[in-house]
Amino acid sequence: MSVDDASMQPRNALLESREQQTLSEYVRAYFQRVRAGALGPLPIIIGIVAVALFFQSRNPSYLAPNNIVNLILQMSGIAMIAFGVVFVLLLGEIDLSVAYVSGVAGVLATILMRPPYNLEWYITVPLGLLAALGIGTLQGALITIFQLPSFIVTLAGLLAWNGAILLLVGAGGTIGIPASPFREVANVYLAPELGLAFVTILVVGYAVTQLIQYQSRRAQGLNAKPPTIILIQVGMLAILAFGIVLIVNQDRGLPLIGAFVIVALVILTYIARNTRFGRYVFAVGGNKEAARRAGIRVERVRLYVFMLCSFMAGLGGIILTSRLKSVSANQGGGQLLLNCISAAVIGGTSLFGGRGSVYSAVLGALLIAMVENGMVFLRLETGWQFIITGIVLVLAVIVDSLSQRSQKRSGLA
Repeated sequence: MSVDDASMQPRNALLESREQQTLSEYVRAYFQRVRAGALGPLPIIIGIVAVALFFQSRNPSYLAPNNIVNLILQMSGIAMIAFGVVFVLLLGEIDLSVAYVSGVAGVLATILMRPPYNLEWYITVPLGLLAALGIGTLQGALITIFQLPSFIVTLAGLLAWNGAILLLVGAGGTIGIPASPFREVANVYLAPELGLAFVTILVVGYAVTQLIQYQSRRAQGLNAKPPTIILIQVGMLAILAFGIVLIVNQDRGLPLIGAFVIVALVILTYIARNTRFGRYVFAVGGNKEAARRAGIRVERVRLYVFMLCSFMAGLGGIILTSRLKSVSANQGGGQLLLNCISAAVIGGTSLFGGRGSVYSAVLGALLIAMVENGMVFLRLETGWQFIITGIVLVLAVIVDSLSQRSQKRSGLA
């Protein structure tokens, strides 16, 4: 090979990387990744469609506007808590205290509004969230400073914060929330025009983000999604978003807390994908020792993740408390912990760390809410709901394990 030929190789490789990826090449590469085990959200989407079709075939009212609104209300609190769980799972850790941490935030915000404190809601709600953040800081510090297993620390937290709720509520049974925006926030619905305006901003924002990303990657000489794929994705999002809003507008409208969940999804997705902290979380979850050697302050990242998880649990607790308009000694109990962790795992976040997406919390929470809601429609006993959720959870873990093995064999992992 001549010197000229050798000197042309890097240049040809650079030119090749700058060539626009065609639609057929993109689609072919996608199916190759799927065959190699990189399934992404495909399994959960198939599951959601299958569950919807099953329950709709059993009861024609299942996908009625009224029930779509109910599904959004049911999933919102779980999704908000599951957002934080996703970040913890990305580290390869676990937080078993999130349900009772959410209960502490809701109970504290409620009690401080009543005698003898009589504080306003805009003071008590931030105090409840601050308490949740403090819990996350404490647990994260114990885990990182003393190198304790997160399972043990958060299991102890589960017991301790359950006890704290019992002490705060006392023998009073159920304590109602005084009349305030805090009491009504989970029962507020956007007017039809506001709902349409909200999803318009959402779709336009997504389109602009994709365009900026496309231009940035092309400027750096990297392969980018073909414009046709971007148009298809924006179109599908528009159809889905406007379709849901038009349906719920036939009933009460888009719940305000549903809009809150979408805003949180956008913010946390940006943090996970576009910030140094987000990249560090994936790096630590993928290989903690390699991340440490790369100069990442691993223990600080772990601490911040547990703080974020508890803060999101606090937000979820505020939503759940507002939905019930009261708190009780069982606040944060029942199957809330199961649902929140299941939502993240079923949605596609790996239990092994380093792989997952924030949107998996929404998809998982939606599937769980659909199953719970469908059980009510079919008038089945609660026991069946636990059995089905458990089966779905095991299947999700099996799919994740097989996917990881397949990707390792194919060299993608």
